[in-house]
Amino acid sequence: MADIGHDADPIDTTKPHSARMYDYYLDGKDHYEVDQEAAAQVLAVFPSIKICARTNRQFMHRATRWITAHTDVRQFLDVGTGIPTQPNLHQIAQGTHPESRVVYVDYDPVVLRHAQALMRSKPEGRTAYIQADVREPETITSAELLHQTLDMSRPVALSLNALLHFVPDERRPYEIVQHLVDALAPGSYLMMSHCTPDFDPEAWEKILEVYRSGGIEIQVRSRKEVLGFFDGLEFVEPGLEVPHRWQPDGETLSGATDAAVSLYAGVARKR
Repeated sequence: MADIGHDADPIDTTKPHSARMYDYYLDGKDHYEVDQEAAAQVLAVFPSIKICARTNRQFMHRATRWITAHTDVRQFLDVGTGIPTQPNLHQIAQGTHPESRVVYVDYDPVVLRHAQALMRSKPEGRTAYIQADVREPETITSAELLHQTLDMSRPVALSLNALLHFVPDERRPYEIVQHLVDALAPGSYLMMSHCTPDFDPEAWEKILEVYRSGGIEIQVRSRKEVLGFFDGLEFVEPGLEVPHRWQPDGETLSGATDAAVSLYAGVARKR
């Protein structure tokens, strides 16, 4: 069963969008010329951006599998979903536990249109899509469809993958994460990845220029700054890591060095 929580807004194809650029990095087909042009500028200064995107995707798969294999959590809240790329989170979770329930959240109308076509739940479980902006987290936690789909009195796995570097400090990202985590029951999990300049600061200065020139807010963060999002939570081993070293399962991409990936990722439990 699948539910959609909003009608599609018009799509702005006059400026690049981070979700559509990410789709380009993953060799998807749901982007426009303006996204291709911006992504090409990123590739010119950081040729491993596709390795970065694919490694991030692999982390999401492994983290979801870890949750389903090692915990009793069968509910997922994926904020900053992006354009669906199979397998989606619900396909990973329902592959082993068909009764799993997943709520996807994004604000790009392109994502919404593809959510309607691609997010198909196992009959034993349920998926839902809410169009909302993470910068207004109360619109997520108060959404009627969220509470219709997930039992918020029970543990939920909150996924914030490759999202928070698009929330600069003036948008109060740490307060946003705290608001979302506070809405979760004890025993819930946060699984998160975040871009970092730690391994190649010069390249990332140029990448930031490309995104900002396209009107996209972005702020990459150091390891210490990313750790701050997990305050009060208990890390799953091996803690905050470069994602290709987070519980590797043999799927590591060729060329996935720390500098090429330039991400930190981790999974942590709410006590």
